Amino acid sequence: MTRLFLLCLALLCAGCALFQTRVEDFTDPIVRSNYRAVDRMLQAPAVGQTLNKRRPIVVASLVNIDDLNSSRLGRMLSEQLATRLTQNGYQVVELKMRDSIFVKQSQGELLLSREIKDITLTHQAQAVLVGTYAIANGRVYITVKLVGMKDNTAIAADDYVLPMDSNVRSLLWVTSNR
Repeated sequence: MTRLFLLCLALLCAGCALFQTRVEDFTDPIVRSNYRAVDRMLQAPAVGQTLNKRRPIVVASLVNIDDLNSSRLGRMLSEQLATRLTQNGYQVVELKMRDSIFVKQSQGELLLSREIKDITLTHQAQAVLVGTYAIANGRVYITVKLVGMKDNTAIAADDYVLPMDSNVRSLLWVTSNR
């Protein structure tokens, strides 16, 4: 019975890979931009030489470059980036299963780096996807990087811009007014 279950599960996973969502299918500019960013990073030459689809990747919440705090926007961006990695066949560690993954404002970047290092060691992750965003003149500028855990060097990176539309504004506004 267990073998039948495993066979069905394998076939289901293989079938899902055949129906990977095309970026063009999304009308929402946020989802489309995030998926394109991952697709561009996965095309970097170092990715094919460095990353193994059978080894986990950790995706950290994107943080505001000015204060290294995350927001609903930063957490949503990281969720969509993780989704696209998964759609491309990479194993992504689900951080929401941990007790505490958010960084306190007063502890800043040092704790952020230490927390990510601890999480990646615990899960034997090969890489971590990290990123920042900055808000300026009606736009949100985003930088994401896939960083290898062996030597902390960037394997791939991408920059992109989101317009400060009502959706983006509401994701930032709700967080800043709590």
